Amino acid sequence: MVKKFDKETVRRLKELARVCRGDVLKMTYVANSGHPGGSMSSMEIFLSIYSFANVDPKNPFDPLRDRIVISHGHTSPGVYAVLGRLGFVDIDQVIAGFRHHSSIFEGHVTRGIPGIDWSTGNLGQGLAAGVGFALAAKIKEQDYHVFVAMSDAEQAKGQVAEARRIAKKYGLSNITVVIDYNDAQISGRARDIMHVNIKENYLSDGWRVIEVDGHDIEQLLYALKEAVEDKVNPVAILAHTVMGKGVSFMENNVSYHGKPLTKEELGKALAELGIENDVDKYIELRKQLPLLKHEPLKLEYEVKINVPTARTYTEKTDNRSAFGKALLDIVKANKNSETPVVVVDCDLASSVRTDMVMKEVPERFVQIGVQEHAAATVSGAMSADGVVTFFADFGVFGVSETYNQHRLNAINHTNLKVVVTHCGLNVGEDGKTHHGLDYVSAPANWLGYKVIVPADPNQTDRVVRYAASVYGNFLIAMGRAKQSIIKREDGKPFFGDDYTFEYGKIDVLREGAEVTLLGCGAIVENLVAAADNFKGKVSVLNVSCPFDLDEATLRKYCDGKKVLVVEDHAAPLGLAALLAKFMMQKKIFPSHFEQIAIEEHAVSGPYEALYELYGLSAKKIAEKVAALLS
Repeated sequence: MVKKFDKETVRRLKELARVCRGDVLKMTYVANSGHPGGSMSSMEIFLSIYSFANVDPKNPFDPLRDRIVISHGHTSPGVYAVLGRLGFVDIDQVIAGFRHHSSIFEGHVTRGIPGIDWSTGNLGQGLAAGVGFALAAKIKEQDYHVFVAMSDAEQAKGQVAEARRIAKKYGLSNITVVIDYNDAQISGRARDIMHVNIKENYLSDGWRVIEVDGHDIEQLLYALKEAVEDKVNPVAILAHTVMGKGVSFMENNVSYHGKPLTKEELGKALAELGIENDVDKYIELRKQLPLLKHEPLKLEYEVKINVPTARTYTEKTDNRSAFGKALLDIVKANKNSETPVVVVDCDLASSVRTDMVMKEVPERFVQIGVQEHAAATVSGAMSADGVVTFFADFGVFGVSETYNQHRLNAINHTNLKVVVTHCGLNVGEDGKTHHGLDYVSAPANWLGYKVIVPADPNQTDRVVRYAASVYGNFLIAMGRAKQSIIKREDGKPFFGDDYTFEYGKIDVLREGAEVTLLGCGAIVENLVAAADNFKGKVSVLNVSCPFDLDEATLRKYCDGKKVLVVEDHAAPLGLAALLAKFMMQKKIFPSHFEQIAIEEHAVSGPYEALYELYGLSAKKIAEKVAALLS
């Protein structure tokens, strides 16, 4: 960390900027792709941040280090060059391996590379991630600072405005944003593509703004010092820069935003920079790289929490209330634990039942308001930074609206627990816009989340406690209405005191010889009620973990049997689709396979009526079973 800004320090960093610009041009040429223009305009910004911040190249993952988020992740050539020249990584490996499948130096910055705390690329995400890190520091009572480097063009994104407001609300004076204001993007000048009053936007949201020449190392270092010393405000440094800075024919030329130089241009540019043209060496090194994908970079921490004793319900109640009570138990039991547990809400606390935590443990409750995009990213970053984080929302908001944010959380290998209520037709009167019908199909594409759809309040209670205790991304989905307690044939709660949730296990609720009913969530009680009309003939399987299926149970109860999958979910890509694919792969062949699911955007009305209309009621299911048995 730079502690004094003497002439020698400034001279050394200026010289490094020149060398790093040469590295950028070489690696993009060798890879024949990349973004040199913005990398060169941000060069002094990157050098200043990494030199000023409390980050040690010899111990880059120190828990007390400052966090650095590069929001405009396409400027990875500039970041990698700086990391190479400051000793975080090997510069030769960077130049030869940039964008190669066997190299960790991917086209956009990747969490897990020393010095990089968040994988970015989709513009507009980085400030919310930085806010998540800054909140985590406050919650853990640790003193690290968060630096976020951003482009000017991405300031047009709504999620950036959401993040600004959150930082101000929570007094995050431990976050500093540096904006590369080069007024250039792919299609031309940023001001012409979409006018954004960047300075006034930050000021109006309560930030302090400092303006500097973004190519003046001394100005940048002093601005960073002022920002860190401000213990009241979050600070934005508006750094005026030039696209393609350092090479005359590249400057202010947006055509170099996303394309490498030609051989002739490279020679001319390196000569202008006074850099040796040794690209042939790196081309040869690249040819020697193997046809392998690089090892995954997955940072995680040990979850150290207390898991209090489960509650058992005997009377009808809603899964969301069981969730809220389990969550309250967990948060209260871990107020002083090594791993804090925090709840993030988007103005729905009373509906998703996180209001219990809000009232009893307000210091572990983060209210973000109607800002779901930022909330999802803030939650993900907090969860990656040593805080077990529950993000609770309605299905249509917590899944459909925040699809991309959760995809990026999966890419960042976070530890987020997304709990979505009001899923399916179980929402009833709220109608089409609120019938969340993709709580299984959408997360399947996030490639890193585990989905659990509990069958009743007792299973919900145990699922929540389980998810809190293990590292990883989970989505727990449930409806709105009160549900019956699933009981064994002897009348005792199936998911009672003697039940332990095992991820991936399929629960056999009823056993029969001819027809097997499969479902998950709110629909399961109707499956059981229907099956009880045909004792000894119908099995009921609760498939609460649709992504990780239990082969042995499916083989026993589905092979050669008539199978009916019933789901309060969109028909094309829900539970039935996953089961059908799995059974084909495992050579499990039912004699008959049929599905009842939602084939259209349903009408509005009481959920009991909707279940009857769309074939999901116990009566309609029983009629279908009778037909299968005939």
